[in-house]
Amino acid sequence: MSEKHLAVILLAAGEGTRMRSELPKVMHEIAGLPMLHHALATASGLGAAHVIPVIRHQRDLLAEYIETFFGNAIIADQDDLPGTGRAVECALAKLPADFEGAVVVTSADVPLLDVQTIEQLIDVHLETGAGATLLTANFDDPTGYGRIMRNPDGGFAGIVEHRDADANQLAISEINAGVYVFDAQALRTALSKIGTQNAAGEKYLTDAAVEILQAGAAVNALPVGDAWLVAGVNNRVQLQEVSAELNRRIANAWMLAGVTILDPATTFIDVTVSLGEDVTLLPGTHLRGLTNVGSGSTIGPEVMLIDSQVGQNAVVVKSHVTGSKIGDGASVGPFSYLRPGTDLGADGKIGTFVETKNAIIGAGSKVPHLSYVGDAEIGVESNIGAGTIFANYDGVNKHRSVIGSHVRSGSHNVFVAPITIGDGAYTAAGTVVRKDVAAGDLAMTVAPQRNLAGWVLANRANSKAAKASQEAQNSSDQN
Repeated sequence: MSEKHLAVILLAAGEGTRMRSELPKVMHEIAGLPMLHHALATASGLGAAHVIPVIRHQRDLLAEYIETFFGNAIIADQDDLPGTGRAVECALAKLPADFEGAVVVTSADVPLLDVQTIEQLIDVHLETGAGATLLTANFDDPTGYGRIMRNPDGGFAGIVEHRDADANQLAISEINAGVYVFDAQALRTALSKIGTQNAAGEKYLTDAAVEILQAGAAVNALPVGDAWLVAGVNNRVQLQEVSAELNRRIANAWMLAGVTILDPATTFIDVTVSLGEDVTLLPGTHLRGLTNVGSGSTIGPEVMLIDSQVGQNAVVVKSHVTGSKIGDGASVGPFSYLRPGTDLGADGKIGTFVETKNAIIGAGSKVPHLSYVGDAEIGVESNIGAGTIFANYDGVNKHRSVIGSHVRSGSHNVFVAPITIGDGAYTAAGTVVRKDVAAGDLAMTVAPQRNLAGWVLANRANSKAAKASQEAQNSSDQN
């Protein structure tokens, strides 16, 4: 159908008290995005002329998110009259007065619903000329859902909400999935006639479907083949179940696209992540946010990558990486911590127990172990010795260190920023570098070593060290 004859209403006004959270239910995340985002992305994917989310609880928070990420959406505010029927009335008031066509109604707490399923619902609705078409599902445990009533020939007869159902109705496993397509005019008329005569004292949207049926229009009730698509989230248990199912589907899709995932059950991939062919993900890997991993790279085990870019044929092992870039053929870990602003060049190395922050490390350069590199720039093919610390903070301000190419720093160095070390320079073990080092120079901290003869026997008498030293002296005297 033409875009101008299609509107989508997204119900997102509920408080979600069963989540037991200060955060609105629809802002809880699965696969890296709030449920609200998943639902709005599906609604927007239908190409409707009007996408109208209805909000109320923590209105400003939801409105800011919608305006930031879905600027074309038209926000409707639900008033004090409760119920899904009233929420839809508030949304209909945002449509042009002369709007005619189909109105899709869905919920923000049904995050797995996809565009294809709604399009199929719209097609059946239009082909049959129905006043309303709704989606149903068969659940093993239908607790909390409205039950679908059917007449003897299998046609739609009505919906009974869980709290209004009797024992026989509660035994029905076919539930209302909360996804509808209405004829706009039939919906307006039906909503004007229904009230709040129910256990909850709410204006139910489900009553509109019955009203349309009683007015003589056809109402379709179509079972969905995949019940997960309409699984709702009302508490954190259901949030975890839906999240796990989406993660399973994401992992399956990447494996079919050429990614090896050794243990999908312990590998978590956000929907915003991008992976190349022949990437291998080992157990315990978490890929979050706007992370991209190039072809041939191996990530894991036990790696967290957040908003980071990994080149081709790189290796990241047992490390935490945030807001960083890792070049082609580079290696990271194990036990590395890459903080935002880290940029490791091609074939570079950040090794065991190394922390980096706001550091550019050139191609082929290595920080192998036990070091901190912060606010620094390192050229190409340089090696930073074990236990090196970039002292970048003077207690008030951060300062930057610049290390040239082909530099060799000794173990247990401290670079006191701001400092510049020229190309090809060396620094000796144990050096504290406070002054710039010219290209090709050797920097060292010179202090004479003093050996105090007999100190152990004099100060640690009766210790094992004293005994050992005395025995060594006696042996030497005998020789």
